[in-house]
Order: sequence, then C-alpha cells, then structure tokens
Amino acid sequence: MSGLGRRHALRRALRRAAASRLTAAALAAALAGLAAAGCIRAGGPAGGGVPGAPGATPAPSAGPPIRVGLAVGASAVTIGGGGALRLQATDAGLMDALAAGTTLRVLPAARGLALAAGPGGVTTQVEQVTVVPRDADGTVRVNGRDYAGEVTLLRDRTGVTAVNRVALERYLVGVVAGEMGRRDPVAEREALRAQAVVSRTYALRNMGRWAAQGFDLYAGVADQVYGGVTAEYPAAADAVQATRGQAVTWGGQPIDAFFFSTCGGRTAEGTEVFRGAARPYLRSVSDVGPDGAWCRISPRFRWTEEWSGAQLNATLQRTLPAVAGVRADGVGEVRDLRVTLRTGSGRVGELAARVRTGEVRVDGPQVRSALQTVTGEPLRSNLFTLAVTGAPRRITQVVAEGSGAGHGVGMCQWGAVGRARAGQRYDEILAAYYPTTTLDRLY
Repeated sequence: MSGLGRRHALRRALRRAAASRLTAAALAAALAGLAAAGCIRAGGPAGGGVPGAPGATPAPSAGPPIRVGLAVGASAVTIGGGGALRLQATDAGLMDALAAGTTLRVLPAARGLALAAGPGGVTTQVEQVTVVPRDADGTVRVNGRDYAGEVTLLRDRTGVTAVNRVALERYLVGVVAGEMGRRDPVAEREALRAQAVVSRTYALRNMGRWAAQGFDLYAGVADQVYGGVTAEYPAAADAVQATRGQAVTWGGQPIDAFFFSTCGGRTAEGTEVFRGAARPYLRSVSDVGPDGAWCRISPRFRWTEEWSGAQLNATLQRTLPAVAGVRADGVGEVRDLRVTLRTGSGRVGELAARVRTGEVRVDGPQVRSALQTVTGEPLRSNLFTLAVTGAPRRITQVVAEGSGAGHGVGMCQWGAVGRARAGQRYDEILAAYYPTTTLDRLY
C-alpha cells in the first residue's frame, strides 16, 4: 500500500475508533484492520535503537533531550490507562490512538513486538512503536506510572525495552523526587537544589552511556532513580527550576558526580570503590559538624547485622562463586572471617574468609556483595567492624556493627539534608563534597 493509501486507511480506522471511544476491542479491530491492509507490517524485523522523536524539540531552557530506560528485557510492558495517547509504528509511519483509560500490552515477538489489546484481543506485530500523549500537556502511562515526553518500545535480546525521551530539566524533577523523597520545602530546600545540580551533572557526563541498548541512562540505581511525573512534587520542581542549567565542573567539564545515601561521618576516596576514579575532587572528606556527623539524622547512620554460623555458610556459599571465583562446594563450613585491610577512610578494604579450600580474600568493592544480609541484600556499607564467635574452629555467630549506606564516594545525600537544615546553601554543600570544583551554568 502506498503512503497516501496508508494515511487514508489510518484515517478510516481512527474515525471508527473515535466513534467507539477506542475500547480495547475497538483498538484491537483497528490494529487488525491496519495490519491486513499492510499499514502495520506483521512480523517486521527487530528494531535497533530509538528513532528521532516525532514531537517538538524542547526549548533550549529545557535542556537537551535524554533517553531513559524505564524497562529492559521485560516480559511485557503495559501502556495506557491514563490520558489519551497516540501510537506510531516505525515500519508503518502512521499514528493510531488509544483512548483515555484504555491499556495496551506490548510483548516480545519473534521478530519485533506484539501489541495485544485487551484479554484475548487481536495481537498485531510491529517493528517498534512510539507513544506520545494526545494533548500537549499530557503524559504517557507505562506500567502504571506517568511520564512526560514520549515513550518508545522496542525489542531487545531478551524482551521489551521501554525508553522515555524527555527534556533533561523535566527528567530531573522526577530524579530529585526519586532520589531524595519528600523533603521539607523550606528547611531542606538547599539539599534538594544540591541534588538537582548533582543529578544534572551526572546526566550530562553520562549521556550515551547505554547507547548500545537504545538509551542514555537507566531509571534505577544503576544510574539515578527516576520516578517520572508520578513522583514529582512542587519542592523538587522548584529545586530544578532554581538551578536550571547549572552543573559541577572541573577543568571546564562536568565531573563524575557520584553520590550515595549516608557516609557515617566521612566520605570515601574515589579509588576505594571505583578503580578508575582517581579524581582530585573525589577525595575522602570529613562530614562532621559542630554537633556531630551531618548525616546522623539518617535512619541508616548506625546499623547492625547478624548471622548464625549456618546463615554465614549459606551466604558465602551463594556469593563467593561470583565475587571470588570459589566453587560453592569449596566453601563448606566457614571457619574464620576477618578484616585484613582498611582504607584511608576507615572502610573495609579487604575481607578474608577461611573456607574448606583455604583462605579466600575479597577485595573492598566486592565486600558488600559477598557479605550479604540474611535476606539476601548487599551489606549497607563497607564502614563496619566484625565480632566473630567460634573462630578459628567453628563459627557460631558473626555480628557486623556499621555506619552509613552506599558506596561512600561524592555527595552524602543525608549529609546534604543535615547541612541544609543548618543553613548551608547548595553551592556550599557541593563545594564540601566535591573540593576544587566549580559551579557553572552550562545552558
């Protein structure tokens, strides 16, 4: 069918859909009709990358566009259920519509994606599809969460990838809210502004990090927690607006803006955690004020974890094969566990475990993954002491007394909150955690 013929077919489908308010059944019928007419190719080739946006280019003040991986390798993604949407399949070049309140499941197919409208509805295969809000100020709902901009769905190696393309400044509102949670708009305002600058800096520095997968950054802790419009609130938006275009720089370039939850009173040197992070601004700094550590208000400031001998054995049998290359049956019963090296910031730089096959040493960056909690979570931080009962014959109990949460490099988020409550400005907070840097407006 020619492009003009496809456009006429689309208009007819849209008129039929509009008359029925595009229920799931009506959408299925419209999709099936377009597929039969050759407007949406059935069984098209798998998509590769995210195409250019069909929407308007953001204004310069909104920052550059950023592509965020909302889901990767998903067995299914649900779109819709909120406001009205429009769909564009790349191999058809045509738009269809999805009425407000209506959902569509996107599933991996052998050579692309399958769009399933309603339980038992007609399934149509496409190469990839881009979803935009029908109204200029609308949002796209993905898996029950609303996002500004547009969302492209494409087939990846193991499932479906959903990519949100949005202006950087709007993205940051969802990141500040996702990373910092609900904060006091007055007493903790400067901490929110510090986070906005750090997250903007991180995004600018890492644009294209996951380009091979079709996006720039993940929407979770692999990069920055991004909650979309659903997470936004006024104080987060104010923080982004007040710092618009500002970034932390060194040598005229955005820095490696690492940040984390709670330092416990001192941040870590960059190379304690990241081997390639030898930066003059990623130094270990004291985070103690006149009344104690700035992050002492954190619920993770002090913590305790315990393991029985059997729990420790089970934990290390599960973790050491991945972090130290030891076979699970070579772990057996752990006879001793001790800290053999501490870093300049006081964190555990090496952990030694005596197991069935001998002594196994775990390097600092892997310690949290090796000594997981009994619930299977990574240890909160490397800043801890160990009390071991029963070594070196048969361990019966291990107790870790620790401080802080996260890797410890860069900005301590709870420390930033404590500093803000004490009256520090966001530029002062940033200078404390990233010494020798400059705060610049890049756009």
